[in-house]
This record gives sequence, structure tokens and C-alpha cells, in this order.
Amino acid sequence: MSRPLFPEIDQRSMKLIVGVIALTLPVLTDYFAALAGEPLDSISESYWRGYWPQTIFVGFLFAIASFLIAYNGKSTREMVAAKLAAAAALGVAMFPCGCGGEEEMIPGLHYVSATVMFAILAYFCYLFLMRALEKGHAQARARAGIYALCGIAIVLCILALGYNGMTDGSVSERLDGFVFWAEAGALWSFGVSWLTASHVLPVINRPDERFRVLGARQAA
Repeated sequence: MSRPLFPEIDQRSMKLIVGVIALTLPVLTDYFAALAGEPLDSISESYWRGYWPQTIFVGFLFAIASFLIAYNGKSTREMVAAKLAAAAALGVAMFPCGCGGEEEMIPGLHYVSATVMFAILAYFCYLFLMRALEKGHAQARARAGIYALCGIAIVLCILALGYNGMTDGSVSERLDGFVFWAEAGALWSFGVSWLTASHVLPVINRPDERFRVLGARQAA
């Protein structure tokens, strides 16, 4: 009789789930917002749209926060960073933006929380990068390249959004959907990096590294 390979969810399963959530959050919120009338100007605006966009936005952020709370990584610094990122994700969900002409509950808290969350996620990309470089083989180097690109993309998206905010929307006035796509870019980069770190993907993982979600072992 076979039984699950792992008796409970492990860090690779967490990374896989978090990666999938981050990748699908922009797609699903915008899809359901468009069905109800018009696409989103920003992902954060999902909160004010109600129904499915709001449910997905808040629910997915709570799910990400839950997994980050449970994730301890491989060092005390990584554990603390995960907890701070979890708190920031909750801040993004519970204190909505002032977008769409709505009033913020606590001015600026949504944006500060989002900045802290993405900054820590970029830091995780750096940690994953260094671990991959330490392994040194071809597949690990490929993963290192992905982590580097994802980390850079997150930082660039943060800077672009920050510049747009500090200049009273000067960029978003010229480029329709700028805020949405910048937020989506940061989330997708975060999702790709954690999906890569789950070791579930073929080609960039050696057979002995590969994580198989439905793997099973024989009972002793």
C-alpha cells in the first residue's frame, strides 16, 4: 500500500502554491472585473469592485500571507523576512488603496505595505539566487538566471510605481493601464521565482532535485 511521499506540506509545496497564486491573481481579478463592466486600472482597485474581484484579491493575499507565516526558510533572517512579508500582504488586503476616488482608511498604509512586501520578495530572489549559485551545476545556474531576472523586474516595477505616485500619476496619465501592468509584472516575477524555487519544473532541475507533487512512496 502506497502513501504520500511527505506526511505534511513542505516548503517546496508552499513555494509552488504561492507561485501559482501570485501568477493567477492579476489574471483572475482583471478577468472578472472585465466581465462586470471594465478592466482594472490597478490590481488594488479590485477591492472596490466587490464580488469576485474583491474576493479573489483579498482571499489570495490572505492565502499568500498564511503560507509566508508558515515559511521559515533556512535562516533566522529568512524566517523574519517571511513574517514581515506576511504582515505586509495583510496590510495590502485589509487597508485598500485610494484608487478610483475612494477614501483610504489609513492614508498611505496600503502603498507602504505593498512596497515592503515586494521589497522583501525581491530579497527572497537574491537568497534563492545565491543558493543556486552555490550548487554550481548547469540547471542551478539556469535557475540563478531566472531569480536574477525576477528580482530585477520586481525592483524596477517598485521604482516605476513609486515614480508614478510621486509625480501624481504622470506616467499612468500617458500610458493606459500602466499601474495594473506594473503591479502585475511584480506579481508575475514573484510567482515565477517561487515556482522555480519549488523545484517542480523540468529542464531547470536535475532528476535528483525535482519535486513531484503527487509523488508517493511504498509503505515499509
